[in-house]
Amino acid sequence: MIDGAHVILSSTDPDGDRAALRDVLGLPHVDVGGGWLIFGLPPAEVAVHPTDGPPSHELYFMCDDVEATIAELDGTGVEVTEPVTDEGWGLLTRLRLPGGSEVGLYQPRHERPPQA
Repeated sequence: MIDGAHVILSSTDPDGDRAALRDVLGLPHVDVGGGWLIFGLPPAEVAVHPTDGPPSHELYFMCDDVEATIAELDGTGVEVTEPVTDEGWGLLTRLRLPGGSEVGLYQPRHERPPQA
């Protein structure tokens, strides 16, 4: 039976992105050798969305208060790249990590499923 998920972020600045996940976002981690960090994630959920284009995958971090989280990130090197929008199901923005990749950040307003 499935007992977890492993997410991979590709990066042109892996050390910078690892530092951001560790020091800025405060994710717990283990060093599996040579500075290769594996991060623990908060509870997660998966949704399947329809698309007319090629299939893709996205990562969103969730928070209780998106404006407070943005304020906490100010000056950390993690850039908020979009204004917060109200999508009905949640308040949404995007974050740029030091390596240039972007991840979503949102404050959900939808019902949350129980954790597996």
